[in-house]
Amino acid sequence: MVTGKGGTGKTTVAAALALALAEEGKRTLLVEVEGRQGIAQLFETEALPYEERKIAVGPGGGEVYALAVDAEKALLDYLQMFYKLGGAGRALKRIGAIDFATTIAPGVRDVLLTGKVCEAARRRTRAGGFVYDAVVMDAPPTGRITRFLGVNDQVAGLARVGPIHNQAQAVMRVLKSSETAVHLVTLLEEMPVQETVDGVAELRATGLPVGCVFVNMTRPAVLDRTAVRAAEESRTEIAKALSRAGLGGARRGGRAEQLVDPLLRQAHEHAERLALEGELRSEIAGLELPAYELELLAEGADLPGVYLLAGELREQGVAR
Repeated sequence: MVTGKGGTGKTTVAAALALALAEEGKRTLLVEVEGRQGIAQLFETEALPYEERKIAVGPGGGEVYALAVDAEKALLDYLQMFYKLGGAGRALKRIGAIDFATTIAPGVRDVLLTGKVCEAARRRTRAGGFVYDAVVMDAPPTGRITRFLGVNDQVAGLARVGPIHNQAQAVMRVLKSSETAVHLVTLLEEMPVQETVDGVAELRATGLPVGCVFVNMTRPAVLDRTAVRAAEESRTEIAKALSRAGLGGARRGGRAEQLVDPLLRQAHEHAERLALEGELRSEIAGLELPAYELELLAEGADLPGVYLLAGELREQGVAR
């Protein structure tokens, strides 16, 4: 499961992770549960239906399937699976009972969403092997991930017997198993890092398995504070270099000389940014979790960019 504060690129990272896991001959299922169709947009395909559909081939030659889980349709599946309602379930949909059930009790929606994903993770072929070698969920944001994943525990406690109780317990066994991990996506910015720290603490407190931290959209270091101080002492040389590059005169008041101050201001801002990022990296290291960095995509989050990130993840050993 991949979570993160809004704006950190968790959907892009989830997609890249699914591609990275699709090694030769392996199958990965990429699931979204928020109804945003973010996966379809990334992979430049039509809106995903409520069925598992092949959408890509991984860098290692494996296959990536995708599924957009719809709570209403998941409820129909549930009614058919446990109560054999068939046409009666469709009748319930027509009279609005399903909308009522998933709206009046918001927790029910999360139970249905997680239940469908866990069913896909447990599903086996006729030969006895798992249908998918890995299932990646583009999960809700960090602020509500613990509540989203823990709702089955609450339901199991409320419904102490029967199929609802049994399903909720089965889901929690999957979510808390050693084969499951909740990965967190962050940026090297104060608010996302703080939300990541808080999210890890909440997940650990509830016994949910924490995986790793993906530090997304990192930028290369160009100048540190020492280099900026050295540049300030070389104003004349900088102006002459700008002049030689054809950017005007280097004498006082010349165009090249006028560019020095703005460039030094940018250099200061960059150096301060690097210093802050160093502090934030220390906070992330304090979580004592594996951490992987992904570079900022210059062209934005598009399909080639997702493949590029998948390659970076494989190089860093994430797929293993």
